[in-house]
Amino acid sequence: MNWGVIGTGNMGTILIESLLDSGALDSEDLTITNRSLEKAYNLKKKYSGLNIEKDIIKVAEQSDIVFICVKPHDMKPLFKELAASLSKDQCVVSITSPVDVNELEQCLPCQVARIVPSITNRAFQGASLITFGQNVTPTTKALLKQTFKFISKPIETEEQYIRVCSDIVSCGPAFLSFLMEKWIIAAGEVAGLPDDTATDLTCEMLIGYGELLSKEHYTLQKLREKVSVKGGVTGEGIQALEANIGELFERMFEATQAKHRQDKQMLRRMD
Repeated sequence: MNWGVIGTGNMGTILIESLLDSGALDSEDLTITNRSLEKAYNLKKKYSGLNIEKDIIKVAEQSDIVFICVKPHDMKPLFKELAASLSKDQCVVSITSPVDVNELEQCLPCQVARIVPSITNRAFQGASLITFGQNVTPTTKALLKQTFKFISKPIETEEQYIRVCSDIVSCGPAFLSFLMEKWIIAAGEVAGLPDDTATDLTCEMLIGYGELLSKEHYTLQKLREKVSVKGGVTGEGIQALEANIGELFERMFEATQAKHRQDKQMLRRMD
């Protein structure tokens, strides 16, 4: 089984490193390319068996499954270039949400799927969101699911929910990091805690929090209830959060939904 990756930017690189380090793929079975080949060759320094190709057509021709890891506005021109080199036995997998699987099927003669990964997959944790096209065979479905189990919990996702699910799975780590940065700053401003101490304590808390959930000691609600003693400090803090959070997350999801619609409209104008 030969695999290909077109695009070795941030997410392309994370995907390659995760699949190789987890043992899901052998480097000798993977061919990669990028507009700037320097990025691809930097990966080869770490994984000597990797195959590097300058020509995206050759990557497509040589791969049973090829991941497209480029920006949304680059995808449809890329598909036009690749279409003649692909057959029904191959599968193209997009990792971006604005181009839905129906559009992929209209552009390409092969099997298509979309798999949205997360930076958490680099630690072989978190979810990956999978949407299969109508022409994907049971064998290909099983192969993709089994491969991504090495680095994530694969979750099949309906097209209508892809943006909000991606916000939680893929964008979520950045959103939480932003909130934790604000948390650390506030600890210094209110209580004088040094930034490095607040950062260390916050990271250790988050690691422990994740382990509690991973080992299913508590649900989210039960965890909060266990820590929140009636009349205690935690309860006072939660009351302050409730009084001040407002519609923060509603506005966040509205912003990402609006950007998603904007991206899809932009891509339609490119047709």
